[in-house]
Amino acid sequence: MARVVMIPTARPTFRVDVARSLADAARTALVELGAEVSGPVDLVMTPEDVEAATAWIDPSADLVVNVCASFSDATPALRLYRDLDKPVLLWTFHEPGPVGDRLWLNSLCGANLFGHALVREGGAVRLLYGHPDQPEVRETLRASLRGELPQVEALPVRPGERADTEAVRAALASLRGQRIGLIGEAPAGFTPSEYDPALLDRLFGLTVEEFPVESFLDRVRDVDPAEAEQEVTRAEQAQPSLKTLDREQVTTSASITTTLQAWTGKSALAAVAVRCWPEFPTQLGACPCSSLSRVADLGTPTTCERDVYGAVTMLLLQSLGAGMSYLVDTVDLDEENDIVRFWHCGSAATALAADPSDAGQYVHCNRRLGVAGNFPLRTGPVIVARLTEDPDQPSGLRLLLTAGESLPEPNRFQGNTAAVRLDVPARQAVHNLVTGGFPHHTVLGFRDVRPQLRTAADLVGIPVVEW
Repeated sequence: MARVVMIPTARPTFRVDVARSLADAARTALVELGAEVSGPVDLVMTPEDVEAATAWIDPSADLVVNVCASFSDATPALRLYRDLDKPVLLWTFHEPGPVGDRLWLNSLCGANLFGHALVREGGAVRLLYGHPDQPEVRETLRASLRGELPQVEALPVRPGERADTEAVRAALASLRGQRIGLIGEAPAGFTPSEYDPALLDRLFGLTVEEFPVESFLDRVRDVDPAEAEQEVTRAEQAQPSLKTLDREQVTTSASITTTLQAWTGKSALAAVAVRCWPEFPTQLGACPCSSLSRVADLGTPTTCERDVYGAVTMLLLQSLGAGMSYLVDTVDLDEENDIVRFWHCGSAATALAADPSDAGQYVHCNRRLGVAGNFPLRTGPVIVARLTEDPDQPSGLRLLLTAGESLPEPNRFQGNTAAVRLDVPARQAVHNLVTGGFPHHTVLGFRDVRPQLRTAADLVGIPVVEW
């Protein structure tokens, strides 16, 4: 009988009832397949839960399974598995909620974040995607209990066309001396939001200007009410749906926008990366998503969760002629239709909406506070790009690159969603993303500048992983 350690992780801001039910079903499936299962019975959600779960980690177990019952940051992954000398099977589920509702679980994104953290530390992960009652899931589990973990054929890294070297060299030169504004620290357990300032300077000549989040919130509170009201008027003229939301939250959002715009202007910031939670919703009573959208609509790239390399990716795309782009999570794999859904909670520039005249504004999907965008993203050709750490060169970066078509469909998840049929099979792309240790954040660009990106990577000495 195979001995299995199963740790079910989750986060309280998601549908805990659904996450718990799926975790229970996962444990039952393993037992029904003949496994001897150990590990915490309830969801691991708090720091105390994580510490208690360490007692269950057994390096001699035949299989270690982390059930990503909902999204979780990578803190549990690093605490539980950093020193484990075997791959962790990350089990993640389809999104069960109805069209237009919030992400009930964001389970796949959690596995993606776990994969990034563990591969960066020299570990290894495998991905299992699907519900416990699916026959193909049970067959994968059966094989895993025999020691045959799921293997997905690595997507070939394909050489691509290069652009004119001198034009790209000039674009790279335009980045030198630019500054990225950072508000706050990286959220705990968000390993893709960590960065090396010396590396940014060496490769791109970029520097950062830091603004402590508490100081920024004080600045928001000090905004003149008349100035905030002027921004409310401008925002409502652009997006009349704001008039249906809580007036106090809309006004606070306007104060955030005003403070961001004043700072980006005064400091001549080329991009902004913001620690968007927990302080904004818990201390100000509003979310900054719509404010990031307002700033992005004026041409300054913005990222949430203080993702610096994400902001650099967006700046690079912009310098090469891609125009506006958007930082997204990979949240849903629709194998039947060969679609990957990319999403984030509502900070996309309204110019990137499928219908910019109907880029609705609403409350944040999890916090239930204003203000965040709620509209599907632009359809047509897209590229997916990301600068991230290179495990083969600890002091360097690599560039992930692929492309596809954003398809028309109703906004699948509350926030901003794009349903993308990639140029490579969706299942292989998602498995390679997670097992390859790539970040849960990538950047969607809506103009194909892949030749320029490849040339830029060549010029700064960054390897390209292109699918």
